[in-house]
Amino acid sequence: MRAEELQKIAHDIRLTTFKKLAQAGNGHWGGSFSQVEIITTLYYSEMKIDPQNPQLEDRDRFILSKGHASPSLYTLLAKKGFFPIEWLDELEISGGKLPKHADRFKAPGVDVSTGSLGQGLSVGVGTAFGSRVRDLNSRTYVLIGDGECNEGMVWEAAMTAAKYKLDNLVAIVDDNGVQCDGSGCDIMPIDPLDEKWKAFNWNVIKIDGHNIQQILDAFKEARETKGKPTVIIANTVKGKGISFMEGKYQWHNGAITPEQINIGMSELEGASKSCC
Repeated sequence: MRAEELQKIAHDIRLTTFKKLAQAGNGHWGGSFSQVEIITTLYYSEMKIDPQNPQLEDRDRFILSKGHASPSLYTLLAKKGFFPIEWLDELEISGGKLPKHADRFKAPGVDVSTGSLGQGLSVGVGTAFGSRVRDLNSRTYVLIGDGECNEGMVWEAAMTAAKYKLDNLVAIVDDNGVQCDGSGCDIMPIDPLDEKWKAFNWNVIKIDGHNIQQILDAFKEARETKGKPTVIIANTVKGKGISFMEGKYQWHNGAITPEQINIGMSELEGASKSCC
């Protein structure tokens, strides 16, 4: 699928996610919107998956380590046909079909339940190693937040992946520079992030996380890299697509007003119409 087609899908996923979160009145907006182009490219172009057979043994696996960003993942899974689109009406609703954090027991297509930050890459290492042991032709993709890289467990997993030369493992860092309480550089600086991953013996690729052609090229390079895992550091914008949310830590999670809903809808609909 061409980059232009994938961008149209990404706009639709961002718009639908906004509608459903607005319907609920609250949610994790910022991180859900910064990752949209990444997960769209994964599910519509990169990964080997089958919505009619979610437990296909040799499927590629995706782990959303920053599990609070599940709204846009749920939207994508519904549009791919993993579960009925009507389930999205229960997004962010207490007791609904789609919990606030990714839950594999509730949502078909979710490979790993996540929420506690820092754990996803460790699970990904185990998944990738298990695929190798069972001689499966499958790859594992783990999306982590830049703030999540403050967790020591991330770096323990990075060391392990490098030791076992897991070239079927790809980590993607959603590097939007903002955490729930402020900017990452104020809370716990992690730069130079690329040099840190290189020191852990990973293949490192830096891209614009909203440029789908760059995302496609990065995944291609990752597939062709042998003998070491790959990390893609994707520079993104928290709350991408909505002017009053972009780059604002206050929109990591929160309630929204009717006036803000109107502004957001107008901006996202305009972006969809002018796309590509």
